[in-house]
Amino acid sequence: MAIAVIALVLGVLLGAFLLIPRHGKSAHMNKVQSNGNNSKGSKSYSKAEVALHNKRTDCWIIIKDKVYDVTSYVEEHPGGDAILAHAGDDSTEGFYGPQHATRVFDMIDDFYIGDLQK
Repeated sequence: MAIAVIALVLGVLLGAFLLIPRHGKSAHMNKVQSNGNNSKGSKSYSKAEVALHNKRTDCWIIIKDKVYDVTSYVEEHPGGDAILAHAGDDSTEGFYGPQHATRVFDMIDDFYIGDLQK
């Protein structure tokens, strides 16, 4: 009887894991693709152009001379509005700060839209 209960609980947990939408990398990839940014890296942006995208509903950041549209991630950012501190500007220092787990280094690629003009 105990084995049947354990099997049932494990089945329910596994089913929930598979059915509940995750807010991980694949969810962000779908958002980025729906933004129409399918030609990754084919565009370059001036610092002035990036600066225009400086609000919650239109948020671009620069990290190591690469431009990222993180608008779809602003509301999900675990650090709250901290992501907006450098909206439209260089976020390299904050991005590589000690508060970020290493998984963010993989996630950021999903938001890449081009390079910063030199």
